[in-house]
Amino acid sequence: MWMLEQRADTSMEVKTKAFFHGMSFDLVKHQSVDSNQTSIIEFFLVGFQVSQALRISLFCLFVLIFCGTICGNLLIITLVSTSKNLHTPMYFFISQLSISDISLATDIVPKMLHILLNNGATIAFIDCITQLYFFCALETCECLLLTVMSYDRYVAICKPLYYNSIMTDGYCVTLTIICWLFGFLFTLISNISTAKLNFCDGNIIDHVYCDILPLLELACSETFIVHLEIYMIGFAIVLIPTVIIVVSYTYIVLEVLRIPSSTGRHKAFSTCSSHLTVVSIFYWTMFSVYAVPAQRQTVTISKILSLLYTVFTPLLNPLIYSLRNADIRKAAQETLHKLMTW
Repeated sequence: MWMLEQRADTSMEVKTKAFFHGMSFDLVKHQSVDSNQTSIIEFFLVGFQVSQALRISLFCLFVLIFCGTICGNLLIITLVSTSKNLHTPMYFFISQLSISDISLATDIVPKMLHILLNNGATIAFIDCITQLYFFCALETCECLLLTVMSYDRYVAICKPLYYNSIMTDGYCVTLTIICWLFGFLFTLISNISTAKLNFCDGNIIDHVYCDILPLLELACSETFIVHLEIYMIGFAIVLIPTVIIVVSYTYIVLEVLRIPSSTGRHKAFSTCSSHLTVVSIFYWTMFSVYAVPAQRQTVTISKILSLLYTVFTPLLNPLIYSLRNADIRKAAQETLHKLMTW
């Protein structure tokens, strides 16, 4: 396995001092006497190197965002589960998106809060790879779920007479299972390859969490295969869903424009507006981080853009679906009324 082997006769731990932005921390390495190579067994996440007052302010902000994310998405899941009016394919997929958002926030935010409090923090190699795996898997799941939701809107608007026969409960569950399985299986390939790399050129990750690109920059072994896997998997789980979404909404727009009354067109577009807003935010931030060449954006901008779709988007999703959706607002009011009458 790619985990480091500790042998008393051939290896020893060496501690050296490293400095970054005027602060010191322990750089723990595992050194093999036979090969004279050093492999990193833990990384140092830099986070945001700002003043203490600003770090405390950011800490409080992210705590509020994290609490709001958990509460907002749990509310969506609860309403969809308990309200009969929300037992439809669209809201079922929204609840699955909320599960993905809660999981993503839980994977990223707690460690980030620890980094803010300590002005940077170490993370074990296995913990870094684990965080990277769940981050990639959950982002993939969200990408696929958004694609399935666009297909659901296409069927609802372009084939309304066949909607109930196509989007059956069994079919919706099958699509959801495929999204989750593909998300966790596809990303496993690149994460295993990443974990097998040798990291010996340094352990400083100038980021707020373990992301694939900053991690590969520290590898001292050949990364061509890993990059190839990332591009191939990225093509399958990003570009193809993007094409499906664009094609779905092209047909939706063409169909809506055929509706003679403006009221009918507005009603049809309103069923897609929330989903289209979420898709736009998700893809804009993701493409800004991974599609824009690294030399065109500073490290700070890259960190901020990464926070947009890992921290802020999971909070925005339930807000968008609740504030712009009459059915969810009505279900929330009915649930609140029942609780007050008990």
